[in-house]
Amino acid sequence: MDIRVDHGAIQDSGADTLIVNLFQGVGEPTGATAAVDEALGGAIGDLIAQGDFRGKTGEVAVLYPRGELAAKRVLLVGLGERERFGTEAVRRAAAAAAARARELSASHLATIVHGGGAGGLSPASAAQATVEGSLLALYRYRASKQVTEEPNEIASLTVVEFDQERLAEVESGARAAEAIAAGVMLARDLVNMPPNVATPGKLAEVATELARDHDLRLFVGDRDWAAEQKMGTFLAVAKGAEEPPAFIVLEHNPERSENGTVVLVGKGITFDTGGISLKPSAKMEEMKCDMAGAAAVLGAMKAIARLGLPHHVVAIAPCTENMPDGRSYHPADVITASNGKTVEIISTDAEGRLVLADALVYAGRYAPKVVIDLATLTGSCIVALGQGMAAGLFSNDDALRDALCAAGETTRERVWPLPLWEEYTEEIESRVADLKNSGGRQGGVATSAVFLQAFTDYPWAHLDIAGMALSDKANSYTPAGGTGYGVRLLAEWLRGL
Repeated sequence: MDIRVDHGAIQDSGADTLIVNLFQGVGEPTGATAAVDEALGGAIGDLIAQGDFRGKTGEVAVLYPRGELAAKRVLLVGLGERERFGTEAVRRAAAAAAARARELSASHLATIVHGGGAGGLSPASAAQATVEGSLLALYRYRASKQVTEEPNEIASLTVVEFDQERLAEVESGARAAEAIAAGVMLARDLVNMPPNVATPGKLAEVATELARDHDLRLFVGDRDWAAEQKMGTFLAVAKGAEEPPAFIVLEHNPERSENGTVVLVGKGITFDTGGISLKPSAKMEEMKCDMAGAAAVLGAMKAIARLGLPHHVVAIAPCTENMPDGRSYHPADVITASNGKTVEIISTDAEGRLVLADALVYAGRYAPKVVIDLATLTGSCIVALGQGMAAGLFSNDDALRDALCAAGETTRERVWPLPLWEEYTEEIESRVADLKNSGGRQGGVATSAVFLQAFTDYPWAHLDIAGMALSDKANSYTPAGGTGYGVRLLAEWLRGL
């Protein structure tokens, strides 16, 4: 979609669809909405007076100018209660308006910046949220199925700002939204792809395209390379997979580490059968999303590169399938990670922490300022926090924990801190190895985190995104399917460094 920022009055726009707004409980429109109301002969005021529009968040009314404006229609969208207003309300309002416009077969939208006036948000924040909500709501996965007709797609979105002095900030916010939404959409596409398409090789191809298009440094390690690196935990999971594994490393600003290096690690199990500890068949198809951590860090790298962030950022995605096979690793095996720690296998379905273990050790070679890993790691996290509510956050650094929590509130990609108590390590003590890869069902989300901690010696945070990566139903600007969770969170956090 073409995104533009224009200086002028919204009522003078040549777009076929205009979008203005109203807070809940407002008796008469003000600002740009008032200007459009005047051009429409008081039609918006009539809606308010008759109680036909209350301004609830995401409420949309359609008005037809009948020649009073160049536009074919005007959409009035509710911003909700002023007391509870923020960037999330802007995203939801923009999303509702964009979705309604698509239903009406609109082609060119022109919108004011929601919340940039009476809402009290900065022009940049309001513009970013307006464009972000619009773009994310209009996302569609191009499914591999036969269709008889193409659905309507909106070709362009113009953000109209009347105040010349605010124009540069509005432009900055809109461009940030474009960059971040592009990363989210990439992550969504990867999670939505069927597992016979989104193989480790496919993720490596995507990384190659990112490196080419955004001047990133790329390295992809194969099975032989991983063996040379003594990545025993990564290779154990990959043993039963006929699809070749790929250990993907992408770098943004590789020559610029004066402010320290940030490493993002994403679990890349492109399909998880559970291995020998085979999962039940019910809903196993959802295990195509077990690479959502890898998808998130690849999407984040796209956003980071487009934003032109000044940091040295490394993305690591250890990618493989977890398959039952005559060569598969077994429960009771003892394997050795690349840092020399030995691991007793209790369950081959606790494979994500194994591929992450070698990736976290590898991250250490960058002498990182901070490392964040994202993984659809445990069903226990969904039991603890609920589906679609928040990612579980474990961190050995309080400042990092607090910064991620703040970024999660800003983006609505929320995280919730959980403990790394030493007592959890007792549950993964082994009689035959340094660690067990599973401590059982009780406290499983925490024992998985303390397992990962054993492979770190730097400031680190682990995000268990099991409940966030895939959605059964559409919700505001997040459609059913892959959510792209983590991209906006990481981008917001990095922009604040």
